[in-house]
Amino acid sequence: MNMNVTTNGSVFGSAPAVTQHAWARMCGRRLNGQTIDAVLSYGRVIHVRGAAIYAIGRKEVERLGRSGVDVAEYEGVQVVCTPDSSAILTVYRNSDFRGLKPRSGRRWH
Repeated sequence: MNMNVTTNGSVFGSAPAVTQHAWARMCGRRLNGQTIDAVLSYGRVIHVRGAAIYAIGRKEVERLGRSGVDVAEYEGVQVVCTPDSSAILTVYRNSDFRGLKPRSGRRWH
């Protein structure tokens, strides 16, 4: 797998390390390094619930397509990183982005 990210915890430049859990999820979900690199490069980043989540959704596909960048095959891929984006915690494909919105301050008692 040809990736800019590393699995041993070292970081080359600004590329995040990949945790063992994330590596296992990548392999199990057939998400390769090229996919992860594309999401980290072109995806929106949402800081929510103590994590930085990079995601490519419909809006990114449309916006980047107008610029000549085709990321349609990566639509729905989400990469969960540490808050400072120094390590990838997990990766998955999910087209429902409602879970990426910050939760309200209300709590049920």
